[in-house]
Amino acid sequence: MEAETLVMDENKPKGNEPAKPREGGQKEPAPARDAKPAPERKRTRNLGEDKRFKLFSGTANPELARKIGEHIGVKVGETKLQRFADGEVFFQLLENVRGVDVFVVQPTCFPVDQHLVELLVMIDALKRASAARITVVVPYYGYARQDRKDRPRVAISAKLVADLLTTAGANRALFVDLHAAQIQGFFNIPVDHLYASPVLVSYFRELNLPNLMVVSPDPGGIERARFFAQKMGAPLAFVDKRRTDINVAEVMNVVGDVRGKVCLILDDIIDTAGTLVKTVDALLEAGATSVHACASHAVLSGPATDRIAASRLEQLVVTDTIPLREAGQKLQKIKVLSIAGLLGAAIESIHMETSVSTLFN
Repeated sequence: MEAETLVMDENKPKGNEPAKPREGGQKEPAPARDAKPAPERKRTRNLGEDKRFKLFSGTANPELARKIGEHIGVKVGETKLQRFADGEVFFQLLENVRGVDVFVVQPTCFPVDQHLVELLVMIDALKRASAARITVVVPYYGYARQDRKDRPRVAISAKLVADLLTTAGANRALFVDLHAAQIQGFFNIPVDHLYASPVLVSYFRELNLPNLMVVSPDPGGIERARFFAQKMGAPLAFVDKRRTDINVAEVMNVVGDVRGKVCLILDDIIDTAGTLVKTVDALLEAGATSVHACASHAVLSGPATDRIAASRLEQLVVTDTIPLREAGQKLQKIKVLSIAGLLGAAIESIHMETSVSTLFN
């Protein structure tokens, strides 16, 4: 507790004496009972000089964390992360974080379970080191596709992961393009949900594709595609598909006239690329002249890169929420855009306690 300072006023009555009037006959104004002193703001726009701010990274995507640090003018904090012979993770902070506003960058990408547990251990270490606030920056939220009971006797894993992060000690969360926006409701802590669309829209505007039509690969992504199409000033179509099993999709038909159009498929996740390739074929068979695609998260599991390489897709544009695997890096059809600036601006706004709404544009 801060010590209170007593200020003596000669006009203050002593004992039962009446109060002395102030000069000019003015009475002393009565103090406001509910008035509270303005809190001292120690934060500064120059985060590199802010002793109450630190940025840390796990092993999932250290390059993205480094780029974020460059954008906001700070270095990624020093840590020690090792593994025992059986794979058990050991984590230690090499910097003091007592009373600090901490941001931890860690997408839960492949291997998902390993990176998730790593993040949980990091949060626990920060909590026990007395960090003032812990914000988890999770550009890619693993288990997001398991957000409801669509079959008997299955887990809602997206909710489970939310509970794990909160129980571990996270005070706030920052995500990019959740598979379903409703996942924010699984958290009992503040959540900031960003979209990669500003970065993607900027790129395709410069590309200036003629007769452009934005296409959602399934009805569930229509809202995302509609927003993108409005920003591009392009019409919208979607593909009706029937999923027969996990990672297996059968395209049924194209809803919308794509004849003579340059189609741009928009999705949040490209996993095995089965849906993507079949959507490309369906659009070309329906009369599209060429097909491009973009997505926020390039998971690219299993045969994904081989399927993309063999497909009639012109180009796949993704962001660096997930580090591109070696096979994907060698594929000329894949272009990676960085969202470090977007995340950096969001982190800066959260730390300064200002609105992040402008980042949606």
